[in-house]
Amino acid sequence: MKNFVVKTIANAGALAVAVWALSGITLSGDNKGKEIVTLLVVALLFGLVNFLVKPIVKVLTFPLFILTLGLITLIVNALMLLLTSWLAGVFDLSFHVDGFWTAVGGGLIVSVVSWALNVVLPDGD
Repeated sequence: MKNFVVKTIANAGALAVAVWALSGITLSGDNKGKEIVTLLVVALLFGLVNFLVKPIVKVLTFPLFILTLGLITLIVNALMLLLTSWLAGVFDLSFHVDGFWTAVGGGLIVSVVSWALNVVLPDGD
C-alpha cells in the first residue's frame, strides 16, 4: 500500500513538472487546492493506464521495441499520456494534452522525473 502511495505521489510530481515545463499540457482549477486534488486524481488515472494498458501495448509492439532498440518507448509513453488526457476529459477533470508532439515531450519529462522521484522517495521495502 505504501509503495502505491509513493508511486502516485511520484507520478503527481512528474505530471506537475510536465505541466510547468510545457505550455501544451494544461491543468486548471479555481484555486491551488483544487489543482492539487485534480493532479492527484490524474496521477491515479495515469498509474492505472500504465498498469493496465501499457503492458498490453508493449506486448503488441514488441517487434518494434527490438527494431528501434527501445526508442518506441517514447511513442508508447506519449500514447499513455494522451490516453490519460482523454480519460481526464471523460471524468471532467481539467487536465489536457495538446497534440502528439506535446505528449512525446511530456512523456519524456514524466518518465525522467518519476524515475528520479522513485529513486529518492522511500518505497516501504
